[in-house]
Amino acid sequence: MHISQLTLSHFRSHKYTQVQVESGPVALFGSNGAGKTNLIEAISLLSPGKGIRKANTADLSKSPDNIGWKLNAEVVSGVSSNLIETSWETTSSRIVKINDKVVKQNDLAKVFRVVWLLPSMDRLWLEGADGRRKFLDRLTLSFFPKHADCVLNYEKAMRERNRLLKEKMTDDVWYKALERQMAQNGLLIQSNRIAALKKISSAQENSTTTFPIAELSLSKTNGDLTTDEDEFVKALSENRQLDIMAGRTLIGPHRSDMEATYKEKGISAKDSSTGEQKAMLISIVLANARALKLELGYPPVILLDEISAHLDIDRRGALYEEINALGAQAWMTGTDKKLFSEFGCKAKYFHVIESSGISDIKEVDFSVD
Repeated sequence: MHISQLTLSHFRSHKYTQVQVESGPVALFGSNGAGKTNLIEAISLLSPGKGIRKANTADLSKSPDNIGWKLNAEVVSGVSSNLIETSWETTSSRIVKINDKVVKQNDLAKVFRVVWLLPSMDRLWLEGADGRRKFLDRLTLSFFPKHADCVLNYEKAMRERNRLLKEKMTDDVWYKALERQMAQNGLLIQSNRIAALKKISSAQENSTTTFPIAELSLSKTNGDLTTDEDEFVKALSENRQLDIMAGRTLIGPHRSDMEATYKEKGISAKDSSTGEQKAMLISIVLANARALKLELGYPPVILLDEISAHLDIDRRGALYEEINALGAQAWMTGTDKKLFSEFGCKAKYFHVIESSGISDIKEVDFSVD
């Protein structure tokens, strides 16, 4: 899978930018604030959700114009291709189209698979479980396009249940339908997550890689989550009094956590060095891509923002070798073209510059200084 053409209109610092590329790696280089990350943020918005920065729709519009924004991309998957458009105008909500047909945002997962790694994720193993759940759900979505709907439906029902809890409602009738919806979608969320972890773990074990294997597991707070829908409904019902006192739902997949262990050393990811933590994240993202290639016949698009941070020259070279071996289109950012020297002529290179708040992009040959 790869993007053959990407167009940004009034998006962030890009008044109008069009990029045409092939299926290989894409290196975006330039000074800080030039607009490199804005480009890969645009790509992330071709999938469900708010993208890599989780920004509000209105904040994506180029200032001071603030007239709205539009993204267009041609996505090639094997022998087929799809035209994706997503846009926002100040008088309407965000619109998503696939091949000129208006669709739900979650439908994007059916035609575009993407994984990413960002500098903000470097502390994934050290911070709260919420970030790890979101990371896991992004990995899971790459395998199960309907996972986004399950999460959306579960969270919608839980928000309504939490409202009842805060109001200290005790009437069983108010809760039954909501708890049934939570059970139905919650069990799908849990089974999808477990299946995704198995696929990623298998891809790590069955490959030769420079990066450390991260043993992944799903832990639960307040006990194990049942695999039976009726039992889940019963557990929610029996826990209502505790939930009312807390003012929120205390059991369910929204309380799960993903744990990782550096297999070779037998130590938790949170106790590993900064470089080891980064290497394990890279290992997981690469395994995700390998598993998808095995399943679909092609790898997903990979987004790597400032990937050279915490990587020595040997590991950086190993990463680039694995990207080439995967045949993946990886969009990478960095401040210097030399950071991507190991790719040589196998990559496309674009110099991103900024002038008076407007980003511009120019394709260059690797040999050009």
